[in-house]
Amino acid sequence: MVSPDAWILLAAVAAPVAVASALIPWRVGLDTADGAMVLVVVIVAVASTGRRGAAFLSALVAALSFDYFLTYPYDSFRITRHSDFVTELLLLVVGLAVGDLAARGRAHRTAASQSRHEVAQLHAVTELAASGQEPAVLIAAATEELEGLLYLRGCRFTRHPSAAISARLTPNGEVTVGHESWSTQDLGLPTHGVDLSVRGGGWLLGHFLLTPTPGKPISHERLLVAVAIADQVGAALSVDHPAPISEA
Repeated sequence: MVSPDAWILLAAVAAPVAVASALIPWRVGLDTADGAMVLVVVIVAVASTGRRGAAFLSALVAALSFDYFLTYPYDSFRITRHSDFVTELLLLVVGLAVGDLAARGRAHRTAASQSRHEVAQLHAVTELAASGQEPAVLIAAATEELEGLLYLRGCRFTRHPSAAISARLTPNGEVTVGHESWSTQDLGLPTHGVDLSVRGGGWLLGHFLLTPTPGKPISHERLLVAVAIADQVGAALSVDHPAPISEA
């Protein structure tokens, strides 16, 4: 089955060629600048998908199609008029700029959507904690939200830490392995697991043991939300279990 990205790349190549060739009957009387503007519309349409690569490819194909179909001598990649060369160059530059802007806009929209989802995940756990749900219900909900938030293969709550896990998710949203900092945006979470402490009332009350998906990048913002979810669980547990639990 052909992926959506493959269809977009196909359109990035085919659309400028199809539109430029459709203008052939009017190319003698058509101002080349007008033809270039029509092709800019095609580039914008491709760029609206937010794929930078497809937009850049569309700009390149549009410039070549403009050269081949709409500039004299026709059906040739030769350009004999300086004005046509300048128009083609501007068409390419504008197309590349539009593609870059569209890709940036898509990235911002994606980031905004992810942020809204992260807030919703935190809110779901906060609401359960505020409504006085049983700790077991809150822990189950937090486990589910952490799995989705951090792309985990597994997550479980325990009262005591695991000696086999040396990686920690600290309260400031940083991941450490031993005494070394770990870049989750580049490497994802450590594959041997991560310990997320559950704190409440000044005590250490338990741990979420996280089993990550190898190589899946995790942003610092997601890590901070994970810490906040664990803290919500800790606040609820501290009501019924005020005694501290040792790391040892």
